[in-house]
Amino acid sequence: MIKIKIKSGDTVTVIAGDHKGDTGVVAKIFREKNKAIVTGVNMVSKHMKPSANNPQGGIIKKEAPIHISNLALIDSKSGKATRVGYKVESGKKVRFSKKSNEII
Repeated sequence: MIKIKIKSGDTVTVIAGDHKGDTGVVAKIFREKNKAIVTGVNMVSKHMKPSANNPQGGIIKKEAPIHISNLALIDSKSGKATRVGYKVESGKKVRFSKKSNEII
């Protein structure tokens, strides 16, 4: 398992694959699979059988997980993709943007 430097709620961009260039907010992280669900990215059509929750059934669009290696955090200052580093600031371990050296 790799060290995941992206957390839920972070704004990320897709840097590789079919959805390259798309941006969104991380909704959920699957640590054991090294994947994340990003809102509005990697939409798939799922055929749903009618059930109590969904009496109509039909085809539903939903986000599918995307691999962490294909995501990069967006720097709040420049608005571009950046790498994430860690440093200890006043006794606490914090993440910082390597592009602008700003704490995330």
